[in-house]
Amino acid sequence: MAETTVDRAGAHRAESAPLLQMQQVTLRFGGVVALNEVSFEIHRGEILGLIGPNGAGKTTCFNALTGVYQPTSGQVVFDGQPLGRRKRYQINRLGIARTFQNIRLFQNMTARENVLVGADAHHRTGVLNALFRLPRHRREEAEGHRLADELLELMDLGHRGDDLARNLSYGEQRRLEIARALATKPKLLCLDEPAAGFNPVEKQRLMDLIRRVRDMGNTVLLIEHDMRLVMGVTDRIVVLEFGKKIADGRPEQIQNDPAVIAAYLGVEDDES
Repeated sequence: MAETTVDRAGAHRAESAPLLQMQQVTLRFGGVVALNEVSFEIHRGEILGLIGPNGAGKTTCFNALTGVYQPTSGQVVFDGQPLGRRKRYQINRLGIARTFQNIRLFQNMTARENVLVGADAHHRTGVLNALFRLPRHRREEAEGHRLADELLELMDLGHRGDDLARNLSYGEQRRLEIARALATKPKLLCLDEPAAGFNPVEKQRLMDLIRRVRDMGNTVLLIEHDMRLVMGVTDRIVVLEFGKKIADGRPEQIQNDPAVIAAYLGVEDDES
């Protein structure tokens, strides 16, 4: 029988170190413990889901690993390097990109220009190169436009490249934000509730896009409330409750985990 994509990804993970490790990360805001000694790994080439009830600490966890917040204790290790007190742009250059719950596009720029902003994150030419349009600057500029057009096509936005971001539909803006994040050429793409506000057709389309992104060689971390989407697209799921990890396993394991059922999916009322 032919080896599947998941089989190949599993074999690769078994042979390589984790791409990202959350190591006993605690994050306090005054007297409030938002994350409490949270540890998990993200393996190269997998789609990991991060779920939990409202207030469980999912977005706080995202913010801790993307440099928005500094852990009170513990550490985040990415591709073998402790992130320490690196700034957000430095973490992005290391290879972590993210989207947000609330869309953060440049609304008065075109779709293509928004993606080019992401592509610029890895350009090395300075002001003089750009001012005098020296060969290196021209090469990077051409490469950026080629990448932007490829990513717009990937996100089914090739026909909207010259349209202002504010004129795109809600679903198109969501996909454009993913394209801009991918333009930074991340090793890890973090998607924060990308299906928020989507109808069932758009959610299925998003699932297909996430799989395509992974099949291109990317690793994906996904926060999402839609359990059908999470169960359908992820390789593994980590569950948080009140800032603590309560489960970590394959989707079918998580579905049947009593702690998850009680904390997140709900339990049947035996007395009803």
